[in-house]
Amino acid sequence: MIAIIDYGMGNLRSVQKGFEKVGFDAVVTSDPKVLLDAQRVVLPGVGAFRDCIRNLEEGGFVEPILKVIREGKPFLGICLGLQLLFTESEEFGLHQGLNVIPGRVLRFPEGMQEAGESLKVPHMGWNQVSIKRPAPIFQGVEDGSNVYFVHSYYVKPEDEAVVASTTRYGIDFCSSIWRDNVMATQFHPEKSQDKGLAMLKNFALLK
Repeated sequence: MIAIIDYGMGNLRSVQKGFEKVGFDAVVTSDPKVLLDAQRVVLPGVGAFRDCIRNLEEGGFVEPILKVIREGKPFLGICLGLQLLFTESEEFGLHQGLNVIPGRVLRFPEGMQEAGESLKVPHMGWNQVSIKRPAPIFQGVEDGSNVYFVHSYYVKPEDEAVVASTTRYGIDFCSSIWRDNVMATQFHPEKSQDKGLAMLKNFALLK
Protein backbone atom coordinates (compact mmCIF):
# COMPACT_ATOMS: atom_id res chain seq x y z
CA MET A 1 0.00 0.00 0.00
CA ILE A 2 1.13 3.51 -0.85
CA ALA A 3 -0.05 6.10 1.69
CA ILE A 4 -0.32 9.76 0.64
CA ILE A 5 -0.35 12.04 3.68
CA ASP A 6 -3.38 14.33 3.88
CA TYR A 7 -2.60 17.14 6.31
CA GLY A 8 -4.95 19.64 4.76
CA MET A 9 -2.55 21.07 2.17
CA GLY A 10 -1.33 19.58 -1.09
CA ASN A 11 -2.20 18.29 -4.52
CA LEU A 12 -3.35 14.98 -3.13
CA ARG A 13 -5.75 13.77 -5.79
CA SER A 14 -3.36 14.51 -8.66
CA VAL A 15 -0.62 12.50 -6.92
CA GLN A 16 -3.07 9.65 -6.31
CA LYS A 17 -4.17 9.73 -9.97
CA GLY A 18 -0.52 9.67 -11.05
CA PHE A 19 0.03 6.38 -9.24
CA GLU A 20 -3.24 5.01 -10.63
CA LYS A 21 -2.11 5.84 -14.18
CA VAL A 22 0.94 3.62 -13.77
CA GLY A 23 -1.09 0.78 -12.25
CA PHE A 24 -0.74 1.23 -8.50
CA ASP A 25 -3.31 1.96 -5.81
CA ALA A 26 -2.55 4.78 -3.41
CA VAL A 27 -4.57 5.78 -0.35
CA VAL A 28 -4.99 9.40 0.70
CA THR A 29 -5.09 9.37 4.49
CA SER A 30 -5.46 11.84 7.34
CA ASP A 31 -4.86 9.05 9.89
CA PRO A 32 -1.21 8.95 11.08
CA LYS A 33 -1.61 5.28 12.06
CA VAL A 34 -2.12 4.30 8.43
CA LEU A 35 1.46 5.37 7.66
CA LEU A 36 2.79 2.71 10.00
CA ASP A 37 0.97 -0.03 8.05
CA ALA A 38 1.87 1.28 4.59
CA GLN A 39 4.70 -0.14 2.49
CA ARG A 40 5.54 3.27 1.00
CA VAL A 41 4.72 6.82 2.07
CA VAL A 42 4.37 10.04 0.06
CA LEU A 43 4.49 13.56 1.52
CA PRO A 44 3.16 16.07 -1.02
CA GLY A 45 2.77 19.76 -0.32
CA VAL A 46 1.57 23.06 -1.70
CA GLY A 47 1.49 26.30 0.26
CA ALA A 48 3.55 27.97 2.96
CA PHE A 49 6.16 26.02 4.94
CA ARG A 50 4.99 27.49 8.26
CA ASP A 51 1.40 26.36 7.77
CA CYS A 52 2.36 22.91 6.52
CA ILE A 53 4.68 22.09 9.41
CA ARG A 54 2.02 23.29 11.86
CA ASN A 55 -0.60 21.08 10.22
CA LEU A 56 1.74 18.08 10.34
CA GLU A 57 2.29 18.67 14.05
CA GLU A 58 -1.39 19.22 14.86
CA GLY A 59 -2.38 16.18 12.80
CA GLY A 60 0.00 13.93 14.74
CA PHE A 61 2.07 13.09 11.67
CA VAL A 62 5.57 14.08 12.75
CA GLU A 63 6.55 11.04 14.81
CA PRO A 64 4.94 8.51 12.38
CA ILE A 65 6.84 10.14 9.48
CA LEU A 66 10.13 9.93 11.36
CA LYS A 67 9.39 6.33 12.38
CA VAL A 68 8.60 5.31 8.79
CA ILE A 69 11.89 6.83 7.63
CA ARG A 70 13.87 5.19 10.45
CA GLU A 71 12.35 1.82 9.55
CA GLY A 72 13.62 2.14 6.00
CA LYS A 73 10.32 2.29 4.15
CA PRO A 74 10.51 4.05 0.77
CA PHE A 75 9.57 7.68 1.35
CA LEU A 76 8.88 10.31 -1.32
CA GLY A 77 8.55 14.05 -0.73
CA ILE A 78 7.09 16.25 -3.47
CA CYS A 79 7.60 20.03 -3.77
CA LEU A 80 6.96 21.41 -0.28
CA GLY A 81 7.24 17.78 0.86
CA LEU A 82 10.93 18.07 -0.03
CA GLN A 83 11.37 21.32 1.85
CA LEU A 84 9.65 20.02 5.00
CA LEU A 85 12.35 17.35 5.34
CA PHE A 86 15.00 20.02 5.96
CA THR A 87 16.14 21.64 9.20
CA GLU A 88 14.62 25.07 8.73
CA SER A 89 13.00 27.45 6.25
CA GLU A 90 13.29 31.20 5.95
CA GLU A 91 9.82 31.53 4.39
CA PHE A 92 7.81 34.15 6.37
CA GLY A 93 10.38 34.12 9.19
CA LEU A 94 12.48 31.23 10.43
CA HIS A 95 10.59 27.95 10.95
CA GLN A 96 11.83 24.54 12.00
CA GLY A 97 11.31 21.57 9.70
CA LEU A 98 11.51 17.82 10.27
CA ASN A 99 15.34 17.90 10.22
CA VAL A 100 15.59 14.60 8.37
CA ILE A 101 18.03 16.24 5.95
CA PRO A 102 20.32 18.90 7.51
CA GLY A 103 20.07 22.13 5.56
CA ARG A 104 17.98 25.21 4.87
CA VAL A 105 15.14 26.33 2.61
CA LEU A 106 16.02 29.63 0.93
CA ARG A 107 14.22 32.09 -1.34
CA PHE A 108 15.45 32.65 -4.85
CA PRO A 109 17.54 35.83 -4.89
CA GLU A 110 16.08 39.01 -6.31
CA GLY A 111 17.20 40.24 -9.71
CA MET A 112 18.13 36.89 -11.22
CA GLN A 113 18.88 36.95 -14.94
CA GLU A 114 19.51 34.38 -17.63
CA ALA A 115 20.84 35.30 -21.08
CA GLY A 116 20.20 38.96 -20.29
CA GLU A 117 16.55 38.45 -19.36
CA SER A 118 15.06 38.98 -15.90
CA LEU A 119 13.66 35.86 -14.26
CA LYS A 120 10.38 35.86 -12.39
CA VAL A 121 9.81 34.34 -8.97
CA PRO A 122 8.08 31.93 -8.51
CA HIS A 123 9.94 29.62 -10.83
CA MET A 124 6.98 28.18 -12.72
CA GLY A 125 6.84 25.85 -15.69
CA TRP A 126 9.02 23.27 -17.41
CA ASN A 127 12.75 23.01 -16.79
CA GLN A 128 15.49 20.42 -17.09
CA VAL A 129 16.95 18.18 -14.41
CA SER A 130 20.66 17.50 -14.44
CA ILE A 131 21.01 14.10 -12.77
CA LYS A 132 23.98 13.98 -10.39
CA ARG A 133 23.34 10.62 -8.73
CA PRO A 134 21.31 7.64 -9.99
CA ALA A 135 18.48 7.84 -7.46
CA PRO A 136 16.08 4.87 -7.74
CA ILE A 137 13.26 7.09 -9.06
CA PHE A 138 15.46 8.13 -12.02
CA GLN A 139 15.81 4.62 -13.43
CA GLY A 140 15.15 4.90 -17.17
CA VAL A 141 14.80 8.70 -16.99
CA GLU A 142 17.29 10.52 -19.22
CA ASP A 143 19.57 13.25 -17.94
CA GLY A 144 18.20 16.62 -19.06
CA SER A 145 14.57 15.50 -18.96
CA ASN A 146 12.00 18.27 -18.61
CA VAL A 147 9.84 18.35 -15.47
CA TYR A 148 7.31 20.79 -14.03
CA PHE A 149 8.10 23.27 -11.25
CA VAL A 150 6.11 25.78 -9.17
CA HIS A 151 8.14 27.29 -6.30
CA SER A 152 9.73 30.42 -4.88
CA TYR A 153 12.05 28.64 -2.43
CA TYR A 154 14.71 25.98 -2.92
CA VAL A 155 16.65 23.65 -0.62
CA LYS A 156 20.34 23.92 0.23
CA PRO A 157 21.58 20.71 1.91
CA GLU A 158 24.55 20.87 4.26
CA ASP A 159 25.86 17.66 2.70
CA GLU A 160 26.08 17.93 -1.09
CA ALA A 161 26.22 14.14 -1.26
CA VAL A 162 22.42 13.95 -0.85
CA VAL A 163 21.81 15.97 -4.04
CA ALA A 164 20.34 13.71 -6.73
CA SER A 165 19.72 16.40 -9.36
CA THR A 166 20.15 20.10 -9.95
CA THR A 167 18.30 22.56 -12.15
CA ARG A 168 19.31 25.93 -13.56
CA TYR A 169 17.10 28.95 -12.90
CA GLY A 170 19.30 31.98 -12.46
CA ILE A 171 21.32 29.79 -10.08
CA ASP A 172 21.98 26.06 -10.00
CA PHE A 173 19.71 24.71 -7.26
CA CYS A 174 19.04 21.28 -5.81
CA SER A 175 15.94 19.91 -7.55
CA SER A 176 15.90 16.48 -5.88
CA ILE A 177 17.59 14.58 -3.07
CA TRP A 178 18.25 10.94 -2.29
CA ARG A 179 19.52 9.42 0.93
CA ASP A 180 18.94 5.73 1.63
CA ASN A 181 15.15 5.18 1.54
CA VAL A 182 14.31 8.90 1.32
CA MET A 183 13.78 10.56 -2.05
CA ALA A 184 12.24 13.96 -2.64
CA THR A 185 11.74 16.27 -5.60
CA GLN A 186 11.24 20.02 -5.85
CA PHE A 187 9.37 19.45 -9.11
CA HIS A 188 6.00 17.75 -9.46
CA PRO A 189 6.32 14.23 -10.94
CA GLU A 190 2.52 13.97 -11.13
CA LYS A 191 2.47 17.02 -13.44
CA SER A 192 5.52 16.04 -15.48
CA GLN A 193 3.83 13.76 -18.00
CA ASP A 194 5.67 10.58 -19.08
CA LYS A 195 8.94 11.34 -17.26
CA GLY A 196 7.18 12.09 -14.01
CA LEU A 197 4.92 9.05 -14.26
CA ALA A 198 8.01 6.91 -14.80
CA MET A 199 9.40 8.27 -11.53
CA LEU A 200 6.19 7.45 -9.67
CA LYS A 201 6.25 3.93 -11.10
CA ASN A 202 9.89 3.50 -10.05
CA PHE A 203 8.96 4.58 -6.52
CA ALA A 204 5.97 2.25 -6.40
CA LEU A 205 8.17 -0.70 -7.37
CA LEU A 206 10.74 -0.10 -4.62
CA LYS A 207 11.08 -2.80 -2.00
